[in-house]
Amino acid sequence: MVDAPVYARVRDDIVRMVHRGLTVDEFSRAVGDALVRAVPAMGTCLMTADPATMLPTAEYVENGMPADELLRMVEIEIREPDFNKWADLARAGRPAAGLGDATEGDLDRSLRQREIRRPGGFSDELRVVLADGTGTWGQLTVFREAERPHFSSAEVRFASSLSGLIAEGLRRGLLLDGANAGDADVGMLVLDPDDGVRMSNPAAELRLDELDTGGRAGTRLPLVVPAVARQARALGAPGAGAAPAGARPATARVRTRSGRWLIVRGSLLGHGPESPVAVMFEPARPAEMAPLIVAAYGFTDRERRVTELVARGLSTRQIADRLRVSSYTVQDHLKSIFTKSGAASRGDLVARLFFDHYADSLTGAENLSRRR
Repeated sequence: MVDAPVYARVRDDIVRMVHRGLTVDEFSRAVGDALVRAVPAMGTCLMTADPATMLPTAEYVENGMPADELLRMVEIEIREPDFNKWADLARAGRPAAGLGDATEGDLDRSLRQREIRRPGGFSDELRVVLADGTGTWGQLTVFREAERPHFSSAEVRFASSLSGLIAEGLRRGLLLDGANAGDADVGMLVLDPDDGVRMSNPAAELRLDELDTGGRAGTRLPLVVPAVARQARALGAPGAGAAPAGARPATARVRTRSGRWLIVRGSLLGHGPESPVAVMFEPARPAEMAPLIVAAYGFTDRERRVTELVARGLSTRQIADRLRVSSYTVQDHLKSIFTKSGAASRGDLVARLFFDHYADSLTGAENLSRRR
């Protein structure tokens, strides 16, 4: 039975957590506590991952397995066949899956269940790939003890719907940690309730110098900074009411005067609207620019999706499987994409979309028409 009000409250709570400026440790534990209110479970394990390899880099466990058993789980994940492996779920575009469903109710068909989980008193396992358009930032496991029912399809769908949201919060935590540790690529400034700059690191000062205030008298900061900060306050403050469906995150893409693109993110550093806000700057990755850039070329929704998958390195056959169409249909989409963008090949397409000297085409239709 689906408890829609509980699902809605948990989602609203996680939206606020994403914009609260929590460390990775704090965010991981808060998400686990919130999720089990909607998806009852014995415990959770959230692992951060290297987006390039999907290998785990750190773990945050609530009522989970001992460390030596976790290492054996990683070994199985890397070297031995099993059900619902993280890489398989990511390749299939399935953000979440239950072990009970994958094994058709016979959990012992899974090697990790037979060898590790069942002896430890665990039953069904729900896995959630924490991915967004830039990669896989983590892996969340929710587990039940023996004699408990398997995860329902509604619970799996709800967890799946949270994948991108949790990935965004995890990435924000990693950025905050990086800025505080002096990462030269991550700029961070902290704004007071009146949008005055309370503190900033050297990388943020460089980013502000690259942006344009618009020349309006009295303007202290580029418009994107207070805009993102106010959205963070609206989304992150407790008691602000439910986040509207499809609420925009406190994130914006912005082009610098030199033609470089940045991602600007805001997170509330406290519990109320008077709390300071951290605003973080990082160089935009190609996948984050794809939606903006393909819009300039007038791609259809399906052409945008094909372009995104091309940018991720998928073959024609893999794209066809992901979109559930024939390879011939994918080839037709690619022909249209090449015609609209003027690209001659996949490599040329990626270059036209993502190399800095093509960013000028986004500033107006006149420039775009000249390049066509």
